[in-house]
Amino acid sequence: MSNGKDKHEATIVKRGGGKHAHDEHGGAWKVAFADFCLALMALFLVLWLIASREQQNLKKIVRDVTESGMLEGGHKPDIASEPSGSLIERFQLPVAGSGGSSGPGAPSQPRVAYESPSELAALSKALGEMSREAGLAANLDTVVTPYGLRVMLHDTDRQGMFMRGSALPTGRFVKLLRKMGPLFAQMENQMLIVGHTDSSRFAGSDKGGYSNWALSTDRALSARAELLGGGMRTQTVLQVVGMADRAPIDADEPLAGMNRRIELLILTSGQSRLVASMFGKPGATIPLGKEASIGMPDAAALEKLRSQLPK
Repeated sequence: MSNGKDKHEATIVKRGGGKHAHDEHGGAWKVAFADFCLALMALFLVLWLIASREQQNLKKIVRDVTESGMLEGGHKPDIASEPSGSLIERFQLPVAGSGGSSGPGAPSQPRVAYESPSELAALSKALGEMSREAGLAANLDTVVTPYGLRVMLHDTDRQGMFMRGSALPTGRFVKLLRKMGPLFAQMENQMLIVGHTDSSRFAGSDKGGYSNWALSTDRALSARAELLGGGMRTQTVLQVVGMADRAPIDADEPLAGMNRRIELLILTSGQSRLVASMFGKPGATIPLGKEASIGMPDAAALEKLRSQLPK
């Protein structure tokens, strides 16, 4: 019996008795691998939440734009059929809302001319109330200037006027412009609509690709379309301009939100005439030679200046 017992004991193999090189690390690598997997799973979760939120934002924008009438109830663009007409697609303008032009035979209300600083300040106050009601109080700044009222509708860190890199306005901006339309419909003044961008660049060269010049102009035209949709008269707009990033408000921060803006320059009647004359028919000239001439000043303005000179 003792021999059998000794033989059985001899076959017992003991494991782990020796010391191996990997024992110095123990199970630390398992803990590190588990932490890595947990961090990777958290990263995927964050990316999924960001994608889900972006999708919700896009759905909200589409819903807001649909409610504003930009997507539904529109008219299919037609090509001009006249032989002498342009081949550019003609879009039918939205139906004017309240405050727009009256129908034939309907009595027209007298329009208001904002000329003095106090009158321009009253207009500024009315626009400020509209922006607060639209939830865009922080996005509007106004300045009374010698040539009229400067209205700046700019982005902030929390709220933009347009989709980034696009001329598609956000729902709130659409509602604000549509609400301004009836007020401007009763205004005698004319305005300039100026688009501005920040210094972010589009991919590719500005020479042939889409650039901030095109974007700023498209945004200004989009703002004009929304104002017309709110009932503003087409004669109110004197000029639509895109200035890209050439006139930043915050020059120290070229990417600042306030640099991305639409400006409505509501001109006094005198300033409106001056701007129109800059691009209209030249007045009387005095020839300076065979290929050059100098424009004569306005006679009434010249006489007024002479009357102010000391005797």
